[in-house]
Amino acid sequence: MNGSAHFRRGKHMNIKITGTGSFIPANRVTNDDLSKIVDTSDEWIKSRTGIEARHISTEDTTTGMSVQAAKRAMEQAGVEPEDLDILIAATISTDKVVPGLACEVQSAIGAKNAFAFDINAACSGFLYGINIASMYLKSGEYKTALVIGTEMLSKMVDWTDRSTCVLFGDGSGAAVIRAEECAENREGILSVIQRSDGAKGDVLRCDNRPVNNFLVKREAGFSYVSMNGQEVYKFAVKTVPEAVKEAAGKAGFALDEVDYFILHQANYRIIEAVAKRLGQPMEKFPTNLQECGNISAASVPILLDEVNRKGLLKPGNKLILAGFGAGLTWGAAAIIW
Repeated sequence: MNGSAHFRRGKHMNIKITGTGSFIPANRVTNDDLSKIVDTSDEWIKSRTGIEARHISTEDTTTGMSVQAAKRAMEQAGVEPEDLDILIAATISTDKVVPGLACEVQSAIGAKNAFAFDINAACSGFLYGINIASMYLKSGEYKTALVIGTEMLSKMVDWTDRSTCVLFGDGSGAAVIRAEECAENREGILSVIQRSDGAKGDVLRCDNRPVNNFLVKREAGFSYVSMNGQEVYKFAVKTVPEAVKEAAGKAGFALDEVDYFILHQANYRIIEAVAKRLGQPMEKFPTNLQECGNISAASVPILLDEVNRKGLLKPGNKLILAGFGAGLTWGAAAIIW
């Protein structure tokens, strides 16, 4: 633990995002590119998902993308690697089984004072990560956390299955989260909602390698992502609005006061349906899935970084972040920027 992390008793703390960063691979794959390898078309993909392109890694690794996003977030936050007390990586697509992605990043950036661990909550992973980090920081024992969401889904996709291969991309997003003493706790991350429903987990799955040893002989093939798109759609449009309302209510502000809803970028139709159920205009729902596709745990932090670096976020802006995905998992966070 960083020795400067202790706080005075009786003081309130704001848990604030002080820097964001992101990285996506340079190799851009359009819908027309995919139409050359599977039976699909630009019109078919756009009309059903809103996706026009995605970025696919050729040389980048999950760790390498994470390091790039982390460095950009730390640079914007004005913190050094030695300042980090906590390093959390949300992912389902690590380079190695062990060591975990967070430890790989810790080594690469020199965050020698941090403890590091991974979490697997799929597309909700970044939301879970910032909640975990917030709880640690609220304890008063730690001051600075780095939360990363990174995926290389291109290695988990069956590129002969047109129902899934058109959806996903690769990339990384990160945020530095700090605890700051204050007179009144009315800035930063005000509330976070986390939920899961493991009973419905099979609607979106990817199996690990099977047991294959000297007692049991099985073919050790690769599993790819499979999804029941209709069930995922119904799950998302029901649970996300509920989580958004709950997070806003716990934070004490009305939905009409929210400046931006930063949602997981899975499908434009889902985002439209959520906006309609919340009674909010689409102008409040920035999107980048047109260019990035679905990047699971990296989706929300990449979009947050894009909105931030465009200068759209002003002090006092009210935001709702929301994610949903495999598990099934979902969550939302209410933030005053």
